[in-house]
Amino acid sequence: MNIPRLENYELEGKKVVVRGDLDLPEGDFARLEKSKKTYEYLLSQKAKVIVVGHRGRPEGKTDDNLSLAPIAKNLQGVLGKSVKFVFDIVGHEAEVEVGNLKEGEILMLENLRFDARESFDPAQDAGAEGFARKLASFGDFYVNECFSSSHRNHASFVGIPKLLPHAAGIRFAREIEKLSKVLQNPKRPIVLVLGGLKEGKLKYLDSFTKIADKVLVGGRLPEFLQNIDHKLIVADLTADKEDMTVRSIELFEAEIAKAGTVVVSGPLGKFEDEGHRLGTERVFKAITASDAYKVSGGGDTEAAISMFGLEEKFDWISVGGGAMLEFLANGTLPGIEALID
Repeated sequence: MNIPRLENYELEGKKVVVRGDLDLPEGDFARLEKSKKTYEYLLSQKAKVIVVGHRGRPEGKTDDNLSLAPIAKNLQGVLGKSVKFVFDIVGHEAEVEVGNLKEGEILMLENLRFDARESFDPAQDAGAEGFARKLASFGDFYVNECFSSSHRNHASFVGIPKLLPHAAGIRFAREIEKLSKVLQNPKRPIVLVLGGLKEGKLKYLDSFTKIADKVLVGGRLPEFLQNIDHKLIVADLTADKEDMTVRSIELFEAEIAKAGTVVVSGPLGKFEDEGHRLGTERVFKAITASDAYKVSGGGDTEAAISMFGLEEKFDWISVGGGAMLEFLANGTLPGIEALID
């Protein structure tokens, strides 16, 4: 992919709009830590940094519980540098604060989704196009550092890069690089492990059976399956549906042991409950014990990996759940396409 990379640009004195990965709870620093190199690069360049992003699904209405104000404090803690915040998005107050920014300073705007126009495709909605144009007017350059939501055709992802010179953030570029190894000359066999509760994952099965040699389906997903492809191995669930049977665990372990590449999305039972942890723990430990190239993604997946102390044993832990799956299914995302020159 001909993705422009942030490190190739000199941005001293430039106003840079960063689409940040900010959809996290107060006090959660993990995703911000993963984006830290992008912010540090911009600060080292003495850029004027305007951070935009969303939190939750306020559906175009102001919700104090979803304000980005505490996330600005989180970012301040990660960077060890003051982060200004304004309770405005594209209004007069935001204009004034952007205009007052000095080189090497950071300003965060309020939750983009407090404005309904953010959640539409600017190519199809005049309001969204106008919203993207207003956000773009604040900057000289645009950086996408939010891989986790780049499967959305939203104004801040696909609208702004049409209006400004742009690049992928440092973490964003690494996501593409690491996930592309599953698609481009991968080590085979490829085994994809799908778990969790979200039935929507199953829409990718046709694509995944073309990519993978085996797809192992657990969590609650076996309840929703209609047609069984020959590449699928579907777990039998325990009587209460909160874990998989020992026989199914053994089948999964046997396939993983043969794998050259493993992708996991979703836990394989109610791992938070000690009595329903066996499937997730054994399968995840089988993955990390293998010599395969190991990739995971999604919040619940990462939580389980952390619980079992396996973080260092994966080759890549993506910040995206749905975004990772869509990238693997389609080879790209709307937010990536918007950056390609």
